[in-house]
Amino acid sequence: MKIVTIIGARPQFIKAAMVSRAIARHNLHHHSKIEEYILHTGQHYDPNMSEIFFTDMQIPLPAWTLSCGHASHGEMTGRMLMEIEKILIREKPDKIIVYGDTNSTLAGALAASKLLIPIVHVEAGLRSFNRTMPEEQNRILTDHLSTLLCCPTFAAIRNLEKEGIQAGVHHVGDVMYDAALTFGALAEKQSAVLSDLNLEDQSFILCTLHRAENTNQQERITAICETLHDIASAACPVIFPLHPRTAVYLKEYGLYDRLLQNPAIRITEPLGYLDICLLEKKASCLLTDSGGMQKEAYFHQTPCITLRDETEWIETVDAGWNQLAGANPESIKEALSAQPERKKIHEYGTGHAAEAIIDLL
Repeated sequence: MKIVTIIGARPQFIKAAMVSRAIARHNLHHHSKIEEYILHTGQHYDPNMSEIFFTDMQIPLPAWTLSCGHASHGEMTGRMLMEIEKILIREKPDKIIVYGDTNSTLAGALAASKLLIPIVHVEAGLRSFNRTMPEEQNRILTDHLSTLLCCPTFAAIRNLEKEGIQAGVHHVGDVMYDAALTFGALAEKQSAVLSDLNLEDQSFILCTLHRAENTNQQERITAICETLHDIASAACPVIFPLHPRTAVYLKEYGLYDRLLQNPAIRITEPLGYLDICLLEKKASCLLTDSGGMQKEAYFHQTPCITLRDETEWIETVDAGWNQLAGANPESIKEALSAQPERKKIHEYGTGHAAEAIIDLL
C-alpha cells in the first residue's frame, strides 16, 4: 500500500510523527508493507516552525517540500492544490492522509478527491460551530470529501452523524495523546528550556496566540496583551513563544515594544516541540487559542484558559481542565483564580490511536 501524507503546519508534524512510527512498527512485524511518502506544503515557512520537528519528532524527511506559505487563504490553498495534484497524478498513491483543519488539509483533500484517491482524515468530526473560522470551513469540507474518518472523540462522531456522514467513521482516540505520552517523558530528559529561561516548576504562565480571530482583530489582541501586563509578575512571569504572524500584528498595532519592555513578559522565538512539552508540563497555567494545546494541557494535567469564545474540545471544558475566556480581561482573570472540579477524560483513548489508524488502513 502506497500512502502520501500531506502536512504543512506545526500540529500536523506531531500527529504525523505518531502515525509514521506506527507504520514503521507495522512494517517490522507484518509481511504487508505500507510505503509512506511525506509531502510538506511549506504552509509554515519559518524553519523554527517546521524543520526542527523533523529532528525532534523523528519523522521521515519529506519526499517533497513545497513553498506555499506566506500568502492569503485563497492564494495559498490554490497554489497547494496545483502542486499537490501534480504529485498525486505522478505517484498514484492508494490513499492520502491529511490531518486536522489547515489549508494544507483542505488542499490535499480537494486534490485527492478530484483524482478519486481515497482520503483518510485524522481528527475528523471536530466542530466549533463558528463558520467564520477558516479552520471550521476546512474541517467541514474535508470531512465531506473523506473516505476514512478517524475521530478522536465520541462527540466528533455525533457531529458527523448530524451532517449525514456515517460510512467510514471510526473512533480511534487521539493521536495527540500518543504524542504526549511518548514525547512528554523524552522532554524531561532532553529539554533544557527551564534552566535556559531560569524558570521554576509551577511558577510561570505559558501563553500562545496565533488564530486569526484574535490576531486580525486589533480590539481582541490589544485586550489580551493588556491582560498579560496585568497578570505577569516577577514571581510568576508569562512566557510567550511568538508565532511569526502574531509578531507582525503586534508590531502593526503598536503592541510589540511595550511587551518587550515588561520584564515579567518573556517573548521567545518559536520553540521546539520538546521544549513546549516541558513548559506545558511545568507551567502553573496555559493561556492559548491553540486547539492542540488545550488537549496537551489536559494530557500534562495543567489547567488551561482558552482565549476563544468556543472550542472544538468541549470535553476538556466539561471535565474542568479548560475554561473559555475569549479576549475578555475580566473573564481571563476570573478563570486564573477559579478552582473547578477536574475529572478524567476517557474518550481520548489509551495512547494507541496511531495503531488503531494503521489497523483501519
